[in-house]
Amino acid sequence: MKYLEEFQNPELARRLLDDIRATVTRPWALMEVCGGQTHTVVRQGIDELLPDGLRMIHGPGCPVCVTPLEVIDKALEIASRPEVVFCSFGDMLRVPGTDKDLFRVRSEGGDVRVVYSPLDALRVAEQNPEKQVVFFGIGFETTAPPNAMTVYQAKKRGIDNFSLLVSHVRVPPAIEAIMQSPDCRVQGFLAAGHVCSVMGTAEYPELAERFKVPIVVTGFEPLDILEGIRRTVRQLERGEHTVDNAYPRAVRSEGNPAAQAMLADVFETTDRAWRGIGTIPQSGWRLSARYRAYDAEHRFDVGDVNTCEPAACRAGEVLQGLLKPHECEAFGTVCTPRNPLGATMVSSEGACAAYYLYRRLGVPAAPAAPLEASPVG
Repeated sequence: MKYLEEFQNPELARRLLDDIRATVTRPWALMEVCGGQTHTVVRQGIDELLPDGLRMIHGPGCPVCVTPLEVIDKALEIASRPEVVFCSFGDMLRVPGTDKDLFRVRSEGGDVRVVYSPLDALRVAEQNPEKQVVFFGIGFETTAPPNAMTVYQAKKRGIDNFSLLVSHVRVPPAIEAIMQSPDCRVQGFLAAGHVCSVMGTAEYPELAERFKVPIVVTGFEPLDILEGIRRTVRQLERGEHTVDNAYPRAVRSEGNPAAQAMLADVFETTDRAWRGIGTIPQSGWRLSARYRAYDAEHRFDVGDVNTCEPAACRAGEVLQGLLKPHECEAFGTVCTPRNPLGATMVSSEGACAAYYLYRRLGVPAAPAAPLEASPVG
């Protein structure tokens, strides 16, 4: 399996760990931005194998997790309408709103369907012209281009019974917000490789220079993570703060110009609320004026939904890297994957889900068989 098994080699991992140990001379705190990277770190026990004082902080890079509660409630309100077919990726169905989730809406008679592509939802709209078909468009720069393309196709083909409930967010403004927080402890970033494969790296040098932090673009396999850590700590030890691409097999500095052009046509940047964090200026997208007719929030007039997070859920602190999941009083007791308080326990990329799945339920113990090849799929 090219680019999988060769990046899961335990012997190469040990060599990288030895290099990291030989490099680090003082404490450092690094943040992996992406939830997929967090799952690799926790599943493989990478954070437990690093030298003392070198800490990994889990960032807000899970798109399901950062979707704000008010958007979930808007989705629930729209999906409950008898004229609507509500389409979503499966990981959104169990994300709790204020009173219920999309599974509950479906059990109460709502037409809620799991699809594998936004184009599947557009096909549903073509096949059901008497229904209003809504696709739940969430995610970072990686999922935004196909959603933009679907809206473009809907307009081009005159499919007027399709709309998009938009909750897209952008990574660079989130990094800026993290660094501006008075509680920030992050000294270096592992940037999300899939995001940079779309957007390139042009937005990161200014952040690295302004906040004096190295930013290393990193992949998702064990050796990717370790190489990203190695390059980051080398910069820190040398007093450097540049952008470094440790994922060249997937990322070019210019990114994907065609995807960027589609995003520029269909979307425009806007302030966006992040669940548990708050509103970050210019951190999201909304449909541009040319495509506003396909905006489900306007079509169904749900723009005034306001909610409050449950007091027992500390997902916001987890998403900001201020709290490890097992340090939350509700983790594993009141809050479990079967009865989640927040999205970080539901999502396949959520930090709380990773800690629960890989049994990080208390004080970490040394892994018995570190860095074995992770299962594919």
